[in-house]
Amino acid sequence: MKLALLFGGASYEHEISIVSAITVKEKLSRFELTFIFCDQDHRFYLIDGAKMKAVTFSRGEHRKMPKLLLTQGGFEQRGMFGSKLHDMPVLNIIHGGDGEDGTIASMMDFYGIPFIGPRKEAAMLSFDKHYTKWLAESAGIKTLPYEVLHKGKNSLIQTPYPFIVKPARLGSSIGVSIVREASELDYALDVAFEFDNVVLIEPFISGVKEYNLAGFSARGEITYSIVEEPHKNEFLDFEKKYLDFARSSKVAEASISPKLVSQLQDAFQAIYLPLFEGALIRCDFFEIDGEVYLNEVNPIPGSMANYLFEDFQGSIQKLLGALPDKKEIRVHYNYIHSISQAKGK
Repeated sequence: MKLALLFGGASYEHEISIVSAITVKEKLSRFELTFIFCDQDHRFYLIDGAKMKAVTFSRGEHRKMPKLLLTQGGFEQRGMFGSKLHDMPVLNIIHGGDGEDGTIASMMDFYGIPFIGPRKEAAMLSFDKHYTKWLAESAGIKTLPYEVLHKGKNSLIQTPYPFIVKPARLGSSIGVSIVREASELDYALDVAFEFDNVVLIEPFISGVKEYNLAGFSARGEITYSIVEEPHKNEFLDFEKKYLDFARSSKVAEASISPKLVSQLQDAFQAIYLPLFEGALIRCDFFEIDGEVYLNEVNPIPGSMANYLFEDFQGSIQKLLGALPDKKEIRVHYNYIHSISQAKGK
């Protein structure tokens, strides 16, 4: 089965996307894979599978490889003696901006390219953590209380110390800080506002139980991964999450009650359906006093959360066979014809 891995993009998570794509490549050995790299200037390159190494991109060797252009139905490779259309389905592994903000989804829809990944509406609501709060509330899922700060506007923070400061539209814990006292606040805000103009403040709960659950829907049935209890210090910082993007070996299943597993799956389903159909996502939850809280939605999880699935290749194949159809609109110009006939033209 043919599949193109699309990775890179213009975002703070560009390098993470490269690491993630290299990991996913190794996990999809049964597929006939094509590798499409998007650089920071939004140029597309066809990458030789044998050159799918991090240094290929850090050294700029990808620039010597064939350039691709988006066209109806796929990516076109033009040459002196003609062109070739790469028209297979696409697996979107662009993390952060471009991949998770709806840009790539809109482009794939516009050019009629089938793809695995969040559609534009799902991307917009999960990319911005503020909007994700609204999504969870509409689905009846609890989240931690929060405040929203905007760059350049003075706001008096009501949340008591300690609390977490995080950019609203960034993943991988980039720009995230724990603030325990007033003397640490200005620096934490400066760091967060370096990456985004909108920042969220949430209470920091020491020792809170955290669980990750991935899954997808295909033909009316949700396939769930195992539940993972991530190992962390105080929170999953960038270094810890960076390693997640290179994970390929299956992790241990969390030792929790069937009741909690059911609660987590119910919460996942409430978030996933119907908005995220066509995507494999991971939801990160807190468990507080027996209740489940949504922490965040990862619409394109690191290395596609392969380490949580018993059969990752089978999962991708199953999802490929059940991608949502975009309604095709055919224009017949009946309205203009009727006006022309009425005018005798």
